[in-house]
Amino acid sequence: MKQDTLITTVGRDPESNHGIVNPPVYHASTIVSPTLAEFREKRGRRWELDVFTYGRQGTPTHQSLEVATAALLGGDRSVCMGSGLAAINAAMLAFLNSGDHVLMVDTVYGPTRNFCNNFLARFGVNTTYYDPAIGSGIKELIQDNTKIVYTESPGSLTFELQDIRAISDEAHKRDCVVIIDDTWSSGVFFKPFDHGADVSVIAGTKYIVGHSDVMMGMITTKDEYWQRIRQSASELGANSGPDDVYLALRGLRTIGVRMRQHHENGLKLASWLEGRPEVDRVLHPGLPSNPHHKIWKRDFTGACGLFGVVLKPYPEAALAAMLDGLELYGMGASWGGFESLILLTNPAATRTIAKELWENDGPTLRIHAGLEDVEDLIIDLEKGFERLNTTV
Repeated sequence: MKQDTLITTVGRDPESNHGIVNPPVYHASTIVSPTLAEFREKRGRRWELDVFTYGRQGTPTHQSLEVATAALLGGDRSVCMGSGLAAINAAMLAFLNSGDHVLMVDTVYGPTRNFCNNFLARFGVNTTYYDPAIGSGIKELIQDNTKIVYTESPGSLTFELQDIRAISDEAHKRDCVVIIDDTWSSGVFFKPFDHGADVSVIAGTKYIVGHSDVMMGMITTKDEYWQRIRQSASELGANSGPDDVYLALRGLRTIGVRMRQHHENGLKLASWLEGRPEVDRVLHPGLPSNPHHKIWKRDFTGACGLFGVVLKPYPEAALAAMLDGLELYGMGASWGGFESLILLTNPAATRTIAKELWENDGPTLRIHAGLEDVEDLIIDLEKGFERLNTTV
């Protein structure tokens, strides 16, 4: 099936639900069996499809979202988690023991870095950060105890792309598992398993849900690693509730059309910003001027609405005048919903590799282009720039 058809059909089973289009919400903790033999038989098959033993292992509602997500990404199995960070943690812990080593991209999502530096370090797991542009050079950093090569493309705040295929090829030569945070594409514009990734983690809070009202995480993998992933997720106990799963599944059905609009609005907004005199450069791999554009054209079929803008130096008061008066952009830490957002960030503060490339930059904005009319979004920013310039 084509992607849009897959998005709208996989995971639904009206014939099993009295002809109802959407699967019902199963509220369940206890799931009973009529005989001892059936109870034992189901327990032995608890990681299989259509086998339900306890609420923490999921319900038919969970399975509908998991099957649809796996199909969208090109994986074999998925599991729902209570947040994107819960998905990241469970995916990593499935492969790690004390004394192991992780190779972590330096542009990683901040809470993932905290998890490595604080939680994993306390239990004897060491982390080495690497330059996102390393490509096949990752082979020089792989140690005998390296278990995971973690990627995120594009990276948080700087939007640098990685050559996932080159990294995966070298990682697999040393039996390392490649995990990718694919939240930016959410499986729509990038297919992680086609590029060699073994495990995909997505903050479903963002584009899968799409309405800024649910916390959700998804782990997707191939059959080879499924049991380890599912067991790790279950042991952490960070499962998602059925009502949230239902809302995420409802959001997933429109992710294709929403992402195309985010792509269009984001590129138009980024192109307009590139011509503004207040802007030093725009961090959007979909722009031909971007240094990562060639990789984007090769590996991606589109872009979401999230990108960065590096401004020329301006004082704090001028920035506040610009941002505080915006009508269509909220200042919030998340993204991926229908609404536009803007946030002042500091990429240099998050880097340990090639930090000097970002230290002399002016203030950096992270913008999420929502589903409003892009001309209205431009007008709102234009008025913001007027306030910026009159406050200097």
